[in-house]
Amino acid sequence: MDIRELRGVMTGVKKPAESIGAQSVDRALALLSFIGRSPVEGIGLSAIVQNTGLSRPTARRLLLALMRARMVEQDATNRRYFLGEETYVLGVLAAQRFDLVDLARDSLLDLASQSGDTVFLSVRRDYHSVCMVKEDGAFPIRTYALKVGDRHPLGVGAGSLAILSALPEQEQADILNRNSDILLEKFPGFSPEALRPLIAQAKERGYSLNPGLVLANSWGVGAAFRMPDGRVAGALSIAAIDSRMGPERQAELGAALIEETTKLEARIAKVFGLPMPATPATKLARLPRDSRSYSLNKGNLP
Repeated sequence: MDIRELRGVMTGVKKPAESIGAQSVDRALALLSFIGRSPVEGIGLSAIVQNTGLSRPTARRLLLALMRARMVEQDATNRRYFLGEETYVLGVLAAQRFDLVDLARDSLLDLASQSGDTVFLSVRRDYHSVCMVKEDGAFPIRTYALKVGDRHPLGVGAGSLAILSALPEQEQADILNRNSDILLEKFPGFSPEALRPLIAQAKERGYSLNPGLVLANSWGVGAAFRMPDGRVAGALSIAAIDSRMGPERQAELGAALIEETTKLEARIAKVFGLPMPATPATKLARLPRDSRSYSLNKGNLP
């Protein structure tokens, strides 16, 4: 949920027949999500009011309710609000059923070790992608185009582009239309016109390529993975400096990502006791005949 969606939830007017209580719950949960975007530095009441469109008394009332439930805490010194201990407890309980970070851990470590570069796990959240994990390889020169917790419109960055490219065409068009304003304002290199050929390229190859559109010297390759029901859940991606991202290595990294996302899909399906999702032909076509045939040289390619 971006700021416009958040303000819509916060300020939307419900019909009298609808539950006022439900509206309060919607607002409280949207506020909780907003606070969660600043997990380390927290956020002050003035910033909450400014960004959500809530009045100060309403924001304070919702915050007090969340604090009573231990979902939110307030620092006694700087008066900023943070996620509370109960959110951690709920997260741990949810992870017992499905911990995507844990399921992806082996793939992230293997890719970082093989490539020497930085590997990311990103997940889809409505019209955006969120970076969940970053795993650095051994190569001494790294890129910093993406950090854990970064939230980008779908299409911005290799993993986010891989997610967008794996969606049906009509859904892609709807997302690009929905995100057009924020892309123009904050990510001019990722206009819908610039993204369309990158999407087509990703669909053909089975993996996406970000040719330095976020940071000029930071290139990335990504591949999407799906839930057992076929929904696109997220992506694994690898970022490196431009000199390490020639065409041959792009293909090597793409093949490695495709193999690891296929393994990840198998792990997810096993957790749910379901068959693997139907894998698009383009994804299978890009797997090496011998899945060990690609060589990343432990990150030693120039």
